[in-house]
Amino acid sequence: MSDGKTDRTRQNALLYHALPKPGKLEIRATKPLANGRDLSLAYSPGVAEACIEIKNDPATAADYTARGNLVAVVTNGSAVLGLGNIGALASKPVMEGKAVLFKKFANIDCFDIELNESDPEKLADIVCALEPSFGAINLEDIKAPDCFIVEKLCRERMGIPVFHDDQHGTAIVVGAAATNALHVAGKTFEDIKVVSTGGGAAGIACLNMLLKLGVKRENVWLCDIHGLVHEGRTEDMNPQKAAYAQPSDLRTLDQVINGADLFLGLSGPNVLTPEMVGRMAKRPIVFALANPTPEILPDAARAVVPDVIMATGRSDYPNQVNNVLCFPFIFRGALDVGATEINDDMQLACIDGIAALARATTSAEAAAAYKGEQLTFGADYLIPKPFDPRLMGVVASSVAKAAMDSGVATRPLEDFAAYKENLDGSVFKSALIMRPVFSAAAQARRNIVFAEGEDERVLRAAQAMLEETTDIPILIGRPDVIEARSERAGLTIRAGRDYEVVNPENDPRYRDYWETYHKLMARRGVTPDLAKAIMRTNTTAIAAIMVHRGEADSLICGTFGQYLWHLNYIRQVLARDGLHPVGALSLMILEDGPLFIADTHVHPEPTPQQIMETVIGAARHVRRFGLEPNIAMCSHSQFGNLDCDTGLRMRGALELLEALEPDFAYEGEMHVDAALDEDLRERIFPGGRLRGAANVLVFANTDAASGVRNILKMRAGGLEVGPILMGMGNRAHIVTPSITARGLLNMSALAGTPVAHYG
Repeated sequence: MSDGKTDRTRQNALLYHALPKPGKLEIRATKPLANGRDLSLAYSPGVAEACIEIKNDPATAADYTARGNLVAVVTNGSAVLGLGNIGALASKPVMEGKAVLFKKFANIDCFDIELNESDPEKLADIVCALEPSFGAINLEDIKAPDCFIVEKLCRERMGIPVFHDDQHGTAIVVGAAATNALHVAGKTFEDIKVVSTGGGAAGIACLNMLLKLGVKRENVWLCDIHGLVHEGRTEDMNPQKAAYAQPSDLRTLDQVINGADLFLGLSGPNVLTPEMVGRMAKRPIVFALANPTPEILPDAARAVVPDVIMATGRSDYPNQVNNVLCFPFIFRGALDVGATEINDDMQLACIDGIAALARATTSAEAAAAYKGEQLTFGADYLIPKPFDPRLMGVVASSVAKAAMDSGVATRPLEDFAAYKENLDGSVFKSALIMRPVFSAAAQARRNIVFAEGEDERVLRAAQAMLEETTDIPILIGRPDVIEARSERAGLTIRAGRDYEVVNPENDPRYRDYWETYHKLMARRGVTPDLAKAIMRTNTTAIAAIMVHRGEADSLICGTFGQYLWHLNYIRQVLARDGLHPVGALSLMILEDGPLFIADTHVHPEPTPQQIMETVIGAARHVRRFGLEPNIAMCSHSQFGNLDCDTGLRMRGALELLEALEPDFAYEGEMHVDAALDEDLRERIFPGGRLRGAANVLVFANTDAASGVRNILKMRAGGLEVGPILMGMGNRAHIVTPSITARGLLNMSALAGTPVAHYG
């Protein structure tokens, strides 16, 4: 009788691979090919110029072709996952999957190459012949000992990195996990006894790596299906196993497990029994990495030794040893410096980067991707999660630096700090465009008060502020709740040392706050009792009072609740001395560049005066990002062809702007397609003030602006920075409930910039 769940999983997997088009990869052009001129440049005759340059200087292939960012994933299908020798064709889904991981995690382009060749020397010949096409080779799923032969020959004959991920990728992640496991257990590599099962490519590579990390050769006991690898044994031996032969009369895993500090399993299911775990050293470390069934399940091991430190190869248990933590980023670093090989220094740097990242504060993005899991460094969190976006910057940069320091980089980096920033920018879509804002914020030290200080996203943003800016967070909320949630999230920030807490239920400034609020609002129907109630319960009002009193420089609110509700209290307290809400500006970061949208929240049907103020405010804020504003005023009417409401109001705003003669490009009224397509705009209205595509769209009502913002966010993959509340002198910003911790950090940088820095 079939298992219904298994059948569904199988069917879902097949549908995933078949629909909407077969396979997991496709090729896309990176240059336009829309007309005869493009064709003449892409192919004949223009392509000849690139060919001549490469012939004269082969290194320029990295400048004129995709080779510098292209990896071949090569296999003969002789040892595919747990499926064994299924052949080259059947291995193709796995190789496509590997290529997808390269692209997803490190933006590396791949071709998967499946070869019908079982002879390792002939296989090496074929791989070596691929060198002109690729910047690096990733060997995959080739059985032992053939994989050792293929890799050795390719490394000797090729001038590009050749990396057998089954060996070295596994070894690197095991090395990182072991580094941190020993840290937790209070042990050192030099002193531990290691017992390993499985003498295949991954197992041998892991043992070799442990030796490089400090484990003594005489303390390694390797067992395979025939028992202990010992001196004098001839059955199923090869030079790689023989290097670990012990001069011992012991013959079985059961005999050698006594007192072992680390069990490393890359063999098969249920090889290690609970009774054996009980005979290991105190605080034993068990890496049971066989898939899908480990050498021992974590629950079985913990039933005997509750404090055992466990890792498996499965995603449904803590500490999954997953090669994706390594291979995308080690190749990224190697390719970026034109490394000729991936050497020991680069692999050890990769280990250090992965291990250090797990010991650091967990990223908000990783926490969101693994909601509900405890991601605090310790026995159940030895290595980062694959979707931790910091892996790119930390690991790839460590590898690139090691390549340069060890002399294998043919294109060493001149500005390493800029390289690290670019790596982060490739993962955090907002990083590059936010750089001018963070730079300006670093010139001042401002107090930023968060109205919803108990929200985990706010807590993570506060932690990031302390790490990345000079600003000081102030959190409004109950101290015990903030502390408990910080500890649960694995954050290191603490009240008094890192941030100030305002407790609405019991703060010594309560009387000062409600009296201040009452004085401001007494002639607007607010009684003393109502003022007292608001200062006990309304955290946005409390934050606004703090800014009004000079106890904070800016406030951020809106992680829950309706935008206009928050805006009401900001208006009440802070809209004075010439300040008033002008509009909400959202920066949408898209694949082809930034696009600003206004007004998304403040004025449902703005007057011409309000539209004019929105345009001026948007121009001022766009310049904060180091960009020159190119503003399109959008409506249903296009350059006067309709006397509709939106067109008339836009026309009125245009007249007001023309009277002011602003120093930025603007034009209207027009449709969105005309705003973004210069050719279309020139056909309809030649000689206008805009050049190129607009980078700011100002709409005549919030329905249109908010609708475009949400479509770009939900359907075009746009990342929002904002909304930025214009007209309030940078004293208040209202975010929306969908904001992430990274988004809050970006807003804190905006709030942390004094008004003088952006006009």
